Amino acid sequence: MEVILREEVPNLGTVGDIVKVKPGYARNYLLPRGLAALADSRNVHVLEHQKRLLAEKRDRDLKQAQSLAQKLGNLRLMIKARAGEEGKLFGSVTNLDIERALREIGFAIERRRIRLDEHIKTLGEHVVPIHLSTGVDAQVTVVVEAEEA
Repeated sequence: MEVILREEVPNLGTVGDIVKVKPGYARNYLLPRGLAALADSRNVHVLEHQKRLLAEKRDRDLKQAQSLAQKLGNLRLMIKARAGEEGKLFGSVTNLDIERALREIGFAIERRRIRLDEHIKTLGEHVVPIHLSTGVDAQVTVVVEAEEA
């Protein structure tokens, strides 16, 4: 019996796979739990349509991410922070501070996409990687300046 998996099933397959299973396994386990649907012609046609829609959405999102990466690549963010005599900050610049600075100039990027290995604790220029999508990363130059007292 062939079924289309609706969820990932260990040792069987992932979402959207058409797999051949024994009729009892499908009837007693997969179908009642909603893990699979029968692979009749109608369901296969619906699955192919959903895959096409998903591929189109993925392409659209990839193009948007690449466009955003180009815009971010040319960007220099200025962040003011309190600093001591030797250029060390009182505190640090975090991905939350970078997110706020990006939002102020019109970029809505989630904090978790900003990949700081460590918080920025010194004045000067720092290159910060931002993960936008699968295979699309951008780098923003963050300039940390001392705040005037």
